[in-house]
Amino acid sequence: MDNRFNLIDEPWIPVADFGRVSLKEVFSRPELRALGGNPVQKIALTKLLLAIAQAAATPKDDEHWLQMGWQGMADKCLSYLHQWHDSFYLYGEKPFLQMPEITRAKIRSFGVFSPEVATGNTTVLIESQTEKPLPPEEIAVLLVCQMGFSLGGKKSDNSIIMTEGYRLKLNQKGNPAVGVPGIFIGKRSLGKGKQAGGLLHSFWVGRHIAETLWVNLLSIEDIDSLPNISSIGSPPWECMPKGEDCEISKREKFSYLSHLVPVNKFCFIAEKGIHITDGIVYPDFSIGRIDPMNSVNITREKNTALWVNPQKRPWRELTSILQFVQGDSISGFETVLINKGLRRLKRFGSRFALWSGGVMVTTHTTGEQYAAGLDDYLQSELWLNIDELGTNLLSVLKSEIFELGNIQYQLSKSVERYFHAAGDPKPKDARKITKAKEAKATSENMFWQLCERQAQTLIDACDNSEEGRQQRLQLRKVFASYAYEVFDRTCPNHSARQMDAWAQSRPHFSNYLKAE
Repeated sequence: MDNRFNLIDEPWIPVADFGRVSLKEVFSRPELRALGGNPVQKIALTKLLLAIAQAAATPKDDEHWLQMGWQGMADKCLSYLHQWHDSFYLYGEKPFLQMPEITRAKIRSFGVFSPEVATGNTTVLIESQTEKPLPPEEIAVLLVCQMGFSLGGKKSDNSIIMTEGYRLKLNQKGNPAVGVPGIFIGKRSLGKGKQAGGLLHSFWVGRHIAETLWVNLLSIEDIDSLPNISSIGSPPWECMPKGEDCEISKREKFSYLSHLVPVNKFCFIAEKGIHITDGIVYPDFSIGRIDPMNSVNITREKNTALWVNPQKRPWRELTSILQFVQGDSISGFETVLINKGLRRLKRFGSRFALWSGGVMVTTHTTGEQYAAGLDDYLQSELWLNIDELGTNLLSVLKSEIFELGNIQYQLSKSVERYFHAAGDPKPKDARKITKAKEAKATSENMFWQLCERQAQTLIDACDNSEEGRQQRLQLRKVFASYAYEVFDRTCPNHSARQMDAWAQSRPHFSNYLKAE
């Protein structure tokens, strides 16, 4: 196959308020503010770009990082891309992040790899769910996402085994097993046999894409200090593995670059889809191999991580993500890129954003992963004054979010009381009970969505100044008004009975609105 569509030269990376750009443009145009696409694409592309930066310009230590600056890093990345130009063709003799040897694997249509696209017998609710032919630029983004964000299940043809004697792609009966979820998604138990996937990812954001990469760049000194990391390693486009457990796979399984661009799937792009089978199986955070973008709490009993939760937006997790800043405990969540980056950013005393996001998917007992129910993409971008970021700001913010939780609890109880008073008092009426539960869940979700509008304002007001205290008091009035608005929209007061129930059940927030 002829070499074509080189990712260094062709526009394929989505950029907010701009369109698509090439890899070369990312490192040569500082006017490119931020990546576009959905949260999964942003994470996967940020990791890819960061892997290029680490391969090209890993500094020795903080001083070397500071002297290099984002411009120095960008120049080294451009030289690196020129050197490895032939390794970035999407199609050709050596296709980017692909293994032509797996053409015996079944071809899966491109749509089955996107949770928001309806395929097979899935009901199509809106036009955007319809599967459509993909141009090369969208296929390139999809390919990058499959390296770490692949969904578990039957999409992978695990009858294809590249390493002789390898057994992890077979079930107990010796038949091909279902595919494992990507290391960026993972899976967790929700109790009662239910499972979900969707690790929360976080990183610093600067004024433009190149500065964002520079801020999140780790030094050799940083990498050497990380647990269960053997070396910085080599990116897969320099040397693709030959099999699931070949010498390259064994060597790179614990490298730092494998955290940024893992090879969870062996892929090869066909005309109308992708040949795909499980690739390297990486250990996860539960045994200490911790992704630098994940927030993990390491304990003797069990390592735990922060997960994407559509009912708890990322901005409400800020105090957990930054828990290490308080420094009052040896335990708690830590995010490597946030921790290492903050140490350097304090030198500038300027304003940077903390981005958090990901996707939540349902995991069936069979291992199949898909979007269902409340599953969704989530993301937040919160700007912080680095020189003011400390114990006091986080403790005040934690207190305010705790009080918001109390407001939401009072709102839920009020909605519950309303439906008990306004509906049929017979407790065995299942339809009435279901309606009350649905209204309660809707009110909670609606309240937090309204509060999210003020998330940045709340963070900016969490300081010791009198001005900050007055801002928080004003915000409490806004949050209380949101709760009243949600109650009024959820609990109608048209009939006499409804009016009586509404008056008896409407919440009161006098204590919350008192001066601190």
